[in-house]
Amino acid sequence: MPGLLSSPVCLTVIWFLSWSLRPSRAQIRADEVSGVQYGRLEANVTLACGKAQTGIPVVWHLNHSSALPWHKVTSDGSLVLLHVDHSAQGNYSCYDSQGLLLHSVKLRLGHPPGLLSISCQVPNHTHVRCSWVDSVKTFLPAKYNASFRGNGQEWRPCIVDVVHKHCDVDHPAFWQTIHTLRINETNGLGFETTYVQFKLHELLKPDPPESVMVKELEGYLKRLIVSWNFPSSWPLHDAFPLVFHIRYRPLGSMYWSEIYSEESPVVISDALAGHLHQVQVRARDEVNSESQWSEWSPLLLVRPWQAYTTPEPDPVDELPPDDYLSSFNTKPETTTAKSRKRDPALPDEGNLGLVILLVLFSVVILTTVLSLIFVVWVRQRRRDHATLQELASMVKMKSMPI
Repeated sequence: MPGLLSSPVCLTVIWFLSWSLRPSRAQIRADEVSGVQYGRLEANVTLACGKAQTGIPVVWHLNHSSALPWHKVTSDGSLVLLHVDHSAQGNYSCYDSQGLLLHSVKLRLGHPPGLLSISCQVPNHTHVRCSWVDSVKTFLPAKYNASFRGNGQEWRPCIVDVVHKHCDVDHPAFWQTIHTLRINETNGLGFETTYVQFKLHELLKPDPPESVMVKELEGYLKRLIVSWNFPSSWPLHDAFPLVFHIRYRPLGSMYWSEIYSEESPVVISDALAGHLHQVQVRARDEVNSESQWSEWSPLLLVRPWQAYTTPEPDPVDELPPDDYLSSFNTKPETTTAKSRKRDPALPDEGNLGLVILLVLFSVVILTTVLSLIFVVWVRQRRRDHATLQELASMVKMKSMPI
């Protein structure tokens, strides 16, 4: 039997099997990572070589390559990475002198959590959404746990959306003066807890009114009608009414005109005839004076109704009938185009003002010229009178005996 094992054929078979199986075994185990290890950027990170024995040399690879970042290997086979940066991340494996895999680990680098920057939005009386931004970019996956409570109440969960980094609370205790939000952030290097306090009634800010529309009012040269719907995120219209702020101005003007209303629609009665206007609407809780105004609705452009014949003065300053506001359908107070005839002998209304202005200007010029002529005439009369007096005095003197 010993002779058989020492025969050349047997030795060749044994060598071939050992050569073909050992790399396969190493390759299979090299893809197996025993776990994840976290390390701080710009610090030293130590990776243990698992089954390595003290004094026995080991070889480390990064992503199956022998090229490693700045490092040193200790006597027990541990790999110490010095002042690591992002390039040091990856899968590390250590082998013995025979090429047998002893240990593998995935290295993730980053920073521990820091305090969060938190802001909360209250779009109505039944919902609170708080979002946050990391003050420290950790480069590591994080878990968040959030809870919410009013003064003297127990903590209740704030449902977390990790992807969008916000949490939601339904039906908060609005009657409480101050509320507290607590958020815990945890990653592979530690955890941090952030607290924030706020007043719900001061943060209450409705969403902008929806379906805002502005239309001309047929037959009226200076009127527009504005309509809108409550924001869909404000469900309790009757219990919590809103007040609406309408602003409008001719395009290009610096100054806004304003109207406040609790109901839609609203009639603008002093628009500038023939001009394009900008119109916007916003909303606020009518009862809570400390709440915030919503953002303005998108800017709308509209021009008041215009007649296509020679324009006449705006009909009387009466508002349209009340039933118009609900139906948007009424007859204008002006006559139709066929009845709008005028005497050809009369001056055109557009030129009447210019004629009056020219007449006034002519009167002023004529008055000024006459005044100057009168002043010159008076001065000349005075000079002639003085000359006559001097001549009379000289005649008298000559007639006196010497």
